[in-house]
Formats: sequence, structure tokens, C-alpha cells
Amino acid sequence: YMALQDKYKQLVDTATASGVANLQVREQDGVLYIDGEAPSGNVKDQLWDIYGKIDPNFLTGDVVMNVNVATAVAGAKAKVTTEKSNLNIRKGPGTDQPIVGKAAHNEIVTLVSKANEQWWLVRTDAGEEGYAYARYLTVQ
Repeated sequence: YMALQDKYKQLVDTATASGVANLQVREQDGVLYIDGEAPSGNVKDQLWDIYGKIDPNFLTGDVVMNVNVATAVAGAKAKVTTEKSNLNIRKGPGTDQPIVGKAAHNEIVTLVSKANEQWWLVRTDAGEEGYAYARYLTVQ
């Protein structure tokens, strides 16, 4: 039990130190679940960054992070500028992350933060939050 807590100690400590609200950390069937509400997109990005350093490419699958950004956080608007297809919105910043939503071609989404050059954290009007490929987003 403690092994997972130790492995992801930096992740949990950072979440605590960064002011993640309603933080809940529990372990079930060899998987560590981290739930809470981040005060900003930058905090969420930082948590995914640490997760990626501990477990490169998120291959182990021994942690499930459900940390969304407080909906009160103001964001810029970005337009989905795919050629014509929907833009996948993923749980984490990587193509191997599960798809949590889609934004239609030309849809306007809220840009919560820019995780890095490739992946931006967005929220759709339907309330789906996740990472989308920045190349297909144009800030309004």
C-alpha cells in the first residue's frame, strides 16, 4: 500500500502545497486515485508534469488523476481550427491519454492554460475539461 503513496509522494505533496481543494487520495486495487479541484490551470499542468516525470508516457496506469480546474477561473477563448474534423480533448497532455470530450470544427472553447507548446488545457461549453493539441487551436 505505501509503495504507491511513496512513488507519487511528490505529486500528492505538490497538490497539497498548491492549494488543490477537496483533495482526496485513496488507493483501490493497486491504483492510486487523486481527486480535487485545482485553483488554476498552471497547477493542473504542474501536476501532470510531475506525473509524467515519475511515470514517463503514463505507462504504468497505477494512478488516476481527476483534478479539474475551479470553474471560476477566467480564461481566454480559443477557436478550434481543425480542417473539418472534431478535436479530441484528452484527460492528460499526451496522445496516449483517454479522450474525455470533443470540440467541433470552429467551436469556441475556453483556454484555461497553455501546458506547453503542444498541449493546451481547455474547457468546452459543455463543461468537458482536458488537454487538446495546440496546433488546432487559435486564440481569439
